[in-house]
Amino acid sequence: MPRAETWCGRSQIRPHQTIDPYKRIHVTMRDGVAVTTAIRNAVRYGYIPFMLLGINGLAAYLAAQGASKLWLVGLIAAAVGCSFAAERVLPYRDDWNSPMEDAGRDTAHALVNETLVLSSVAIIPFLAAVTPFPSWWPDSLPFVIQLLIAVLVADFGITTIHLASHKVGWLWRLHAVHHSVRRFYGFNGLMKHPLHQTIEMAGGVLPLIVLGIPVEVAAALSVCVAVQLLLQHANVDYRIGPLRSVLALNEGHRFHHLKWAGIGDVNFGLFTLIWDHMYRTYVYDSRRRFSSDDLGMAAKPHYPTGYLHQLAEPFRARGGCDLAEPKPGAHRAPARNLEE
Repeated sequence: MPRAETWCGRSQIRPHQTIDPYKRIHVTMRDGVAVTTAIRNAVRYGYIPFMLLGINGLAAYLAAQGASKLWLVGLIAAAVGCSFAAERVLPYRDDWNSPMEDAGRDTAHALVNETLVLSSVAIIPFLAAVTPFPSWWPDSLPFVIQLLIAVLVADFGITTIHLASHKVGWLWRLHAVHHSVRRFYGFNGLMKHPLHQTIEMAGGVLPLIVLGIPVEVAAALSVCVAVQLLLQHANVDYRIGPLRSVLALNEGHRFHHLKWAGIGDVNFGLFTLIWDHMYRTYVYDSRRRFSSDDLGMAAKPHYPTGYLHQLAEPFRARGGCDLAEPKPGAHRAPARNLEE
């Protein structure tokens, strides 16, 4: 018999009264829905601050303390794990959480490309030693400010190379690997031809090396790059409000992956959209929804899907595709609003 609760000294449950089991189930289900809603809202509004301030902040702290570079691997792995978890809790599209014969390939891309990034951090002291320029790096500033400077400089260089990769034929051949996706999820950010990643990262990092960036700042920057690529391509329905016109995150980057030539030549930024505003390539439309039918390359719908085939495709005669604007009446994305 249930325990009788009292009010003003009187029992609210009679001696032979029982609780309806269906009511108990209803209450349990209601509580479960409330918990699920709370978790989803925490991801919707807290995921970006957690990754940008939490993971990146921890990277900055560990780097500033001179911790072993092994923490790089651990933090990047943690960021990947958080990305996959958030995509399951609050997906933008449920079907984008299901592999499309791409899981092994994308894992190979991620392992190879992140190994290249971490290796580049290791050779920075050597490059700094042979650079014939004096050190102009503002190492007297707080570490976080130094990291923000590195982010902005790298963002400009990487954004510019990215833009050029949509305009210059041989660069596009390499970059096309990244645009061959059929779903939009975190690992897409790490899916790049290693040669193109090397060129793109050189555009962002070489100016920093010339300036004399300390290896600790470069190490923290490498984590920030990995985190940003995961966030930018995440299949997570998070919200950032007005910051979507400033930060280069998934709401804006989905437009960049539209498959029609010319239509997807927008929102090139890695960390921010500042340079897209400068280049007049920023686009956003809050009404637009995306599906797998919008992704990939309309000019090459049957781009190779295997890892080794993707590495070889840029060097084959058929490895390129048309960079021109779509013809009138051809495949077009729905109209979009510019927010300048």
